[in-house]
Amino acid sequence: MSIYAPQTPEARARRTRTGRILAVLLLLVGAAVIGPQAFASDGAGEPVAVDVYTVGTGETLWDIASSMTPAGDDVRDTMVDIQHLNAMTDTALMAGEQIYLPVA
Repeated sequence: MSIYAPQTPEARARRTRTGRILAVLLLLVGAAVIGPQAFASDGAGEPVAVDVYTVGTGETLWDIASSMTPAGDDVRDTMVDIQHLNAMTDTALMAGEQIYLPVA
């Protein structure tokens, strides 16, 4: 003879649903705690020496990059460096805009 009452299908379903909710909550809490660490770096990146440059009327990113690119180097590489340094999504510049340029 069993001392436990027989389980009804509703009680079993409720227990299963509660277990699933707890599992999802546990996963969300784990993601909230561990997730940001997946994107964190070991520390601050190396500091980069920069100059602040004010864009003149009619100047393009190519003009600025070509004026500071050493002979024999690719101007496009310098343009990419400037874009990354300034978090630029394209090469568009406006007169009077201030941008950071890497110091050679």
